Amino acid sequence: MATLREMTAADVPAVAALHVATFNETHTVANNGPSYALREQQWRSAFENHDGTWFGVVIEGENCELIGFAKGCPHDGGVPGYSGELNKIYLLRRYHRRGLGRRLLAEVARRFLERGVESMLLFGDARSPTNRFYEAMGAERILAAKSGEFHGSYGWRDLRALLARCDAASGARNTAGSAKVTL
Repeated sequence: MATLREMTAADVPAVAALHVATFNETHTVANNGPSYALREQQWRSAFENHDGTWFGVVIEGENCELIGFAKGCPHDGGVPGYSGELNKIYLLRRYHRRGLGRRLLAEVARRFLERGVESMLLFGDARSPTNRFYEAMGAERILAAKSGEFHGSYGWRDLRALLARCDAASGARNTAGSAKVTL
């Protein structure tokens, strides 16, 4: 059973370690991504300067260990048509394909909608294997304005439609006889 909850400043050490592990699983070959010290400093700074504009959620697995997290914040307007940014979303690889990433994504969308934000985008890596997940969740590729190239950014213009897709996928999974994941 997994539990979804608000990220707190007390989570900084665990989130920093999880951020290093999941970033390396997703983006590196030799685990040569940012260090724990850097991630801990970044997260401590985020909480020390927390002005209420961003939010974070974590997923706890069995034994209350953190297995995933997501962060949402306002979009700076650099890409017109999107007002929210899915700034981070990571889940340990061994927990993929259990509906947990979808639950994180849906929770970020819900929180944005509660704040009156109806669209969001994310800036990613064009080569990331996780891009299939975003596309399965209805994200549109955002192409570079001048060149028309894809650099890894995705967007959802209608977060209500994203929630409906997440709910439909969750219902189909649960009615197909798969184990239900509680969040």
